Amino acid sequence: MTDAEREQRFRTLAALVVEPVRRYLVRRTDAATADEVLNETLLVCWRRLDEVPTEPVEIIPWAIVVARNLLANAQRAERRRTRLVGKIVALDPPASVIEFETDGSDAIAVRDALTRLRRDDADLLRLWAWDGLESPQLATVLGISANAAAIRLHRAKKRLRDELLKSAPPAGHVEAEEGSTDARR
Repeated sequence: MTDAEREQRFRTLAALVVEPVRRYLVRRTDAATADEVLNETLLVCWRRLDEVPTEPVEIIPWAIVVARNLLANAQRAERRRTRLVGKIVALDPPASVIEFETDGSDAIAVRDALTRLRRDDADLLRLWAWDGLESPQLATVLGISANAAAIRLHRAKKRLRDELLKSAPPAGHVEAEEGSTDARR
């Protein structure tokens, strides 16, 4: 098959599967994840174009199976990210998390703080907390010395703590319970 024939086959395939796969995904996840998984599905279709069935009636189910598997991967990744937040808090809780009672909002605060970090810092913290890598292993992954990895990890933890402190209530702040009257006001 020539490059032009391959491209034309993919265009035809894409036109056939985009809407059915999008509908399938939107019924099962949020719009952003659906779009991301749809794009990944099309990429798999391109890469595995020779494996895509030639019968039009078989193409859509084949593409939906690909999308279903990719969606399952995305959902597993989201669950791992959620566990990562909990693990970071459990392994090396920033001071602001230690000071406040845990009610589930801590995990959300850590997740939000991670999204505000530089990508390299967030990735490093995930490798450390999520994958359980220490400085020597981080060094191998990053292609740097173990000492440099330890320094980067220390700085990333500090930046995470700083982000958490930015969003933490002021020290000594106590929220009044709803409906209570406080004579000290």
